[in-house]
Amino acid sequence: FNLKGRVYALLNYCPHSGAQLCRGPVTGTALPVDDFQYVYGYEGELVRCAWHGWEFKIATGEYLLDPKIRAKSYRVTIENNDDVVVYI
Repeated sequence: FNLKGRVYALLNYCPHSGAQLCRGPVTGTALPVDDFQYVYGYEGELVRCAWHGWEFKIATGEYLLDPKIRAKSYRVTIENNDDVVVYI
């Protein structure tokens, strides 16, 4: 994933039921607020599992509703100006 010029990699596996995360949209979500408003946030920073809608932060793999649950993330570098290297 390329988020605002920074590159991230997640295992293509949802920790909930094993769906391929690449099948879900890259999106944002409604943020929790205290006064009956809808506030949209994380635009373009989440991947949503296509099977059950679980939302993960692309930068960290963190599941939005429970930070203890994560999609596996990998360190990524750009080398020689255009080679994307994922450290597995």
